[in-house]
Amino acid sequence: MENQLLSDRNVDFLLYEVLGAERLCELAAFREHGRETFDLFLASARRMARQVLMPSYRRMDAQAPELRDGRVRVHPLMKEIYPQLLSLGLINATRPAAVGGQQMPLTVASLAAAYLMAGNGSAYGFLGLTSAAAHLMEAFGSDWLKTEFMTRLYAGEWTGTMALTEPHAGSSLADVTTRATPTEGGYYLIQGAKIFISGADHDLTENVVQMTLARIDGAPPGIKGISLFAIPNRRHEAGHLVPNDVHVAGAVHKLGSRGIPSLILSFGEEGDCRGWLVGERERGIAHMFQMMNEARIMVGMGGVATASVAYHEALAYARTRPQGRAAAARDPQKPQVAIVEHADVRRMLLRQKAIVEGGLSLLATTALQADLAAHAEDAPSRRRAALLLDLLTPVAKSFPAEWGFESNVLAMQVHGGYGYTSEYLPEAWLRDQKLNSIHEGTTGIQGLDLLGRKAVAEGGAALGILQEEIALAAKRAKAAGIDQAWCDGLGEAMTTLMELTQHLGAKGLAGDVEGMLLHSADYLALVSIVTVAWQWLLQAAVAREALNSGRAPTDFYQGKLGAAQYWLLTELPRAKLFAELCRSGEDSYARMKSDWF
Repeated sequence: MENQLLSDRNVDFLLYEVLGAERLCELAAFREHGRETFDLFLASARRMARQVLMPSYRRMDAQAPELRDGRVRVHPLMKEIYPQLLSLGLINATRPAAVGGQQMPLTVASLAAAYLMAGNGSAYGFLGLTSAAAHLMEAFGSDWLKTEFMTRLYAGEWTGTMALTEPHAGSSLADVTTRATPTEGGYYLIQGAKIFISGADHDLTENVVQMTLARIDGAPPGIKGISLFAIPNRRHEAGHLVPNDVHVAGAVHKLGSRGIPSLILSFGEEGDCRGWLVGERERGIAHMFQMMNEARIMVGMGGVATASVAYHEALAYARTRPQGRAAAARDPQKPQVAIVEHADVRRMLLRQKAIVEGGLSLLATTALQADLAAHAEDAPSRRRAALLLDLLTPVAKSFPAEWGFESNVLAMQVHGGYGYTSEYLPEAWLRDQKLNSIHEGTTGIQGLDLLGRKAVAEGGAALGILQEEIALAAKRAKAAGIDQAWCDGLGEAMTTLMELTQHLGAKGLAGDVEGMLLHSADYLALVSIVTVAWQWLLQAAVAREALNSGRAPTDFYQGKLGAAQYWLLTELPRAKLFAELCRSGEDSYARMKSDWF
């Protein structure tokens, strides 16, 4: 049975029945669109994902790109795939017509990308990184930079990356030491090294542009002294591309996501690596956060996609794999039943469904807030959406990675002994998923960002907006006939979250920042559970409305109610435990010393 990657019916349900994406077309930015253009765009992505990307996945996973003579050679299939990916117009799909874009809502484009990532996430990675790099240039680059780099990136003639991490610093960007020395030629001479740079070299296009953090000579230490540069692997001289003193110092051999190379870069070994300042001096981190936040949403969608493809594989396997008999059936002469008939298998499948479809709803909602933050007609609406977007971004990045990994584990478990073998795909998707909790900011970093910045910003304004949205969902659910206990449970959890945030925020204001952030990972888990519960209550309300009106297919809507019940009655109660941990100040790992381990 062909793996559908994502459920088309569920994507349509989220897009049109839950989010009402057609209302976006009332905004000036999207008036050229309608459901017809949305559906055509999604249909193209679905075909590409199922007919081209998914069939290539196993071979690209088995044969990673090779580093030979200082250059990276991608899998031969990638050379066939890349032009077809370009034909979808995804690199600049959400950008305005002035830069060649389709001005497609991110809400729609991100769901289209989810199919591609489910089919072959590594292949899509070249496009996703290029799109974000070009957007960075569009937002902050000079006219010359836009002509030289942005137009080629949006056209897919060149690809782009983000080059942040350094071997000695890891995620600590304040410790970046790559140097930029000004010259009279308008460019800077760059010297330094970066590591774990995805797609930093390949033979798909003639050039790669590294969006790089570096410190201009004389700049102050720490975050405030960092600037952003565009550094091409090759530069134009006298109308020709020549090497730009960017060298691949080594390849990193990854557990998963093997189709896109992860590389160690060296800048300026020969003293002639030229980089061009993007935006303002010493504003590099602020500028780069645009690309980082886009990448975090992309990683989150990749996490959902990776869990989804494995879930659909497990579901198909469970429906067709005969093994054992019902607990009450004692006659060994009777035929075996499909394992989906066993309660524990249904438990594992239901948990996967709740994670995958709850996570996809969360990511689509986050994308919707991004659309509204950029394009809503009035400033208060844009501000409201921007606050909610800031709050949801660390959750949207980390929930699919952490719960999605669990979902992938369950998909392997459903396959039993077969799941653990490389002849079946669940083990490969499990490897791919693990990266999502690490890159673009580890889960620990997302927790610190959420509690230390986003949740307490402006006196907790974003949490207040979330509470309003949950109240609206509960009101709709009650009107539709959803069990009052489901609504009350979520309302109580949100109240607990608000009170906890005030308590922890007061600790921080009193000077006990370490005490405030001690359980930031548990705080992130709490917010994740609550926000996904919000999504499930909203989906339940829409499903109940559909059943009340006699809308088909009833099995689909009943499945939604079952998954909502599961999350609200079995997962949401865990929020109380996380809240108690955060409030208690339990300090076991804070007290541990290095020598005690």
